Amino acid sequence: MLDSLNAMGFEKPTPIQEQAIPIILSNKDIIGCAQTGTGKTAAFLLPVLDKICQQGTNDEEINTLIICPTRELALQIDQQIEGFSYFTGVSSIPIYGGGSGESFGTEKRALSTGVNIVVGTPGKIISHLNLGYVKVDNLQHLILDEADRMLDMGFLDDINKIISFLPEKRQNLLFSATMPPKIRTLSKEILTDPEEVNISISKPAEKVVQVAFCAYDNQKVQLVQHLLRFNDIPSLIIFASTKQKVRELTQALRKSNMNAAGISSDLEQMEREKLLNEFKHRKLQILVATDVISRGIDIDNIDMVVNYDVPNDPEDYIHRIGRTARASSEGEAVTFINEDDQDKFARIEKMIEKEVRKIPLPEHLGSGPTYAPRTKGKRKINKRSRNFTKPRKR
Repeated sequence: MLDSLNAMGFEKPTPIQEQAIPIILSNKDIIGCAQTGTGKTAAFLLPVLDKICQQGTNDEEINTLIICPTRELALQIDQQIEGFSYFTGVSSIPIYGGGSGESFGTEKRALSTGVNIVVGTPGKIISHLNLGYVKVDNLQHLILDEADRMLDMGFLDDINKIISFLPEKRQNLLFSATMPPKIRTLSKEILTDPEEVNISISKPAEKVVQVAFCAYDNQKVQLVQHLLRFNDIPSLIIFASTKQKVRELTQALRKSNMNAAGISSDLEQMEREKLLNEFKHRKLQILVATDVISRGIDIDNIDMVVNYDVPNDPEDYIHRIGRTARASSEGEAVTFINEDDQDKFARIEKMIEKEVRKIPLPEHLGSGPTYAPRTKGKRKINKRSRNFTKPRKR
């Protein structure tokens, strides 16, 4: 394990890792809550992998089951398992929907003959469990990652169904970026006398500079082009609310000779993985996406996140802008607020206890709607902002 950490350049734990790892190593249940990009995945993987190594990597039965909301996140977690366990011999497999018959056969062989760690999405896990060959009788660890997102996506019944197949005596680890009441309810149902670790709940990372523009929908494309006019943002994600808007914005950016691509649930899994890989290695500058990747991407050095539309759920705002300023780096988050989204953005400001500075539109775009939401909360003024009228120096 130490060889793996050294090879991956790990020098010191993040706060969530520092607090969670000893609890997990002591075999206690835990509910861990920390904002996106603070190292939650390593916080549960490292102690579980260490425990497997101490016991011996017997892969005739499944030791650990990790449940997560999306296939992107399942793949991301499995990749981290591969990195952390490179020198250990621990085996793992990701299982998720949308694969071929051949991939289902591969999953079946691994689940029936044994594998140390299984990481997958609820529906696909249930498909295998229902067929009766999954070796979970001696499962030792159940991990729910991005539990809040799974509940938002309606996976509660699926989670309970999966738990019905598992042995009662096991260690349960629940990790989430937010702590809404439904997570409290779920933790009471499946955790036993859990320890609790809370790190900056429902707050963006401190190094994210947040600003907003009040703009009508017909001004948004030109506003994106204005932000990118100096071509000084090497890596950018733009979140749009619908697949149609993703397509339209991607086409408009390409017509302006910008290096952009759109990603949504319409794409096949291999296409999505290819685009994410190109974006990760900076072969693709601009990724236009729906919320399908807001929690399933772990890429450092993303310079800016643009909320083309205000998300419906304030918690989704945290996850979106959490794509930047990861691992103690700095980043910027820009939100476009049309006349209909002002109340939603006011709820976001209330939740983060901060008023996001509103930047005037460029003169050539004309005036936007006045920011006058009906729902206002008690907020602190955020004086830190970026001057978007000048090119940045690098």
